[in-house]
Order: sequence, then C-alpha cells, then structure tokens
Amino acid sequence: MSSTEDPSAGKTPPAIETASQPRDELALAFSGGGARGAYQVGLLRFLAERYPELEAPLLTGVSAGALNAAHLANQPGSFPERVDELERLWTGLRVEDVFRVDVVSMFTRAFLWAAQLGLWGGTRMGPRVRGLVDTHPLARTLHRVLASPSGELPGIERNLREGRLRAVAITTTHYDSGQTVTWCQGRSVREWDRPKRRAQTTALRVEHALASAALPVFFPAVRIGNDWYGDGAVRLHSPLAPAVHLGAERILAISTRYANGKDPVVRSSPAAYPQPAQVLGVMLNAIFLDLLDQDALRLERINELLGGRRVRSNRRPADHDLRPIQLLVLRPSRDLAQIATEFEPNLPRAFRWMLRRLGTRAAPGNDLLSVLLFQGDYAARLIELGYADACTHAREIDTLVSRPTE
Repeated sequence: MSSTEDPSAGKTPPAIETASQPRDELALAFSGGGARGAYQVGLLRFLAERYPELEAPLLTGVSAGALNAAHLANQPGSFPERVDELERLWTGLRVEDVFRVDVVSMFTRAFLWAAQLGLWGGTRMGPRVRGLVDTHPLARTLHRVLASPSGELPGIERNLREGRLRAVAITTTHYDSGQTVTWCQGRSVREWDRPKRRAQTTALRVEHALASAALPVFFPAVRIGNDWYGDGAVRLHSPLAPAVHLGAERILAISTRYANGKDPVVRSSPAAYPQPAQVLGVMLNAIFLDLLDQDALRLERINELLGGRRVRSNRRPADHDLRPIQLLVLRPSRDLAQIATEFEPNLPRAFRWMLRRLGTRAAPGNDLLSVLLFQGDYAARLIELGYADACTHAREIDTLVSRPTE
C-alpha cells in the first residue's frame, strides 16, 4: 500500500467556471464490499446499453465503491466507453493484482503480526507490520489502470471541464480522530461539517481511493498528507449523505448486500461454535453494508414528511434546505457469499490454505471469502448477476434515470 504523502491534501483545486448548476441531477452512489464491488459493474453495463448518452454528473463511492467511482470519474470518453474499461479491469483481475499471496510474504507477515502483538510471550518484537497482507500490488494496479504514475488523476479535471462530471466524492476514515472524511472534487462543492463526519475539497489522487478501500486489519492504512486513513465505511453512518450534500435530486445507490428478508433458521439442536471466518463475515457486513439500508429508510421517511415540497431556511441553502430526493437502491438477488464458494478452489494455494484455516469451508456463510475473492472469473459472474438484476428492475430504473418531461 502506498504511503506517499499527498501534496494536494487540504488544498482546493482551481475553480472551474460554469453556468448555472444543472437541474435534477443524478448521483450514482457506490457502496463497499471488497471484491463484491464487481456486482456494481453489471448495473453500469445495463445503464450504458440502455442510456448510451447518459452522464451521471455526481459520483460517490466508499471502499470498493470508491475504486469504481474514481475510475469512472477519471477515464476519458463516453459513459459506455468508461464502463467498458471498468469491466475489463474487474474481469482481468487476479488476487495477485491486489495483494501478495506468495507463501513467504503471507507467513512472514502473519508471524511478525503475532510477534508485534506479543502473542509469542515476552515483549513485542520485530518490525511493525501494517496489515495482514501486502497491498503494494493494488497500488501498482491502480496507478496503471488510472494512468497515473505520480498519483494524480488529471482525467477528473478534464471531465469536469468538458461537462461529463460535476463532482466526485470518496469517503475515508481518519484513524486518529475516528472521523469520516469525504474528499470532494468538482464544481460548486461546499464543504460540510457534521458530528464525526466532514468533507474536504481537494484534487483527488490515487491515495484517496486506496485509503477508502483499505479494509481494517487486512489492508494497511494509507497516509494522506500527515495523517493515516482507512476504509471509509467504518464510521459512515449516512452512506447517502455525500450525494445529498453535493446536491443530488435523484440517487441510484448500488449495494452489494444480499437481503432476502427471511428470519434466521430455527435449529432443533445447538449450533456449532462460529468459525473465525463467520465472525469476520458478520463484522464486515455490519461495518460496510448494513447502514445503507438504514440510511435509505431515513431518506424515504423524510420524503414522506416533505410530501414533494422543498423546505427552505434562512441559513446556507446547500447545508440546510430539505428537498424530496428520488432514491432507488439496487441489491443482489442472490447471496454473493454463496456464489464465492464456487470459485474458492481457483485461489492461489497459500491464500486458499489461510482462508480455510479461518474456517471458510465450515462456516455457513462465506462473507469473508466473497469480500477477498479478487478473481476475474468471480467478478464476471457478479457482473452477469448485476446486469440481470438491473434488467429485472428496468422499469424502476427508467423512472429514476429518465428526466421528467418539462
């Protein structure tokens, strides 16, 4: 994982002159979920085919969703061309492109991590290990696919200037304060400051996307400026807030959490003690995925209270206006964790061994595996599912995406 200082941290990029802000803006909001982020590309593929002239002016992302948002915001060309590039990235991915999975690296880091925590007895020893896996491959992959050897993302400025984009936001967690920090670049963007969450305008870099996707414990934190940041979903109590603050009137949120609404199975005999992989999977779901449903429910209730009316105050409009916002949340129709089980045998041997020691084979769910399975064949299956689910909800998507008749 790159820990290079970000020279643009805290600096506002040059203002871009623009006409009046477009009306009825659409935001695409990408949630987290590690390797599950490939599912979001299926919906993008549907949008690109059905709306080849579509320009979503607002893009927000957290964790793996930040990588998708950054890629779309930075790539040149039309919306379908940018989606094509993103799909090629996911389907060509290997675990080795994200973190090192060779035997020497994995077992050395595991040993040093245990020694650092003093698990071998005595005093803590050895060099500090930042994360259970070495994610320098992910940094190299992003620098390559984003055409950014120095870390800058000049394509964002170009797309802002050409009108394809108005703003993009990437959310991280500031480890020293525990604050959620959303980094924004765009036109007419006002910073916000709320309890435990704030926004900061900057020229976005590869480091911002890397930090947002830095899974706690597994991936090392990333340094931006003089501070360390990690996965933005850790303290993100309002996943839709960045899109709302940026002025969205319509939000298409893409979750990677399967929710069938059924009650847990009642067992006639005591269940086995949960495997570590099962506990970690529940934790990852709680941290990265569950809050989107709660935030969507809050937004829908606000819409009901407003009843289609816009309520203004005498304070700054961008911060204090209440407005109805159209929202559509799309989520998988199948459990991505169960799909991951089919592709587990294709993993590199050392990494597969480590996951099995954590109990991925014995656990009733494979949420941990589904988050870490950065394999092109698994990604292709998720993209197919995302596309099929989008087709199922085509009418709802049409209602949201199509601009109202003037």
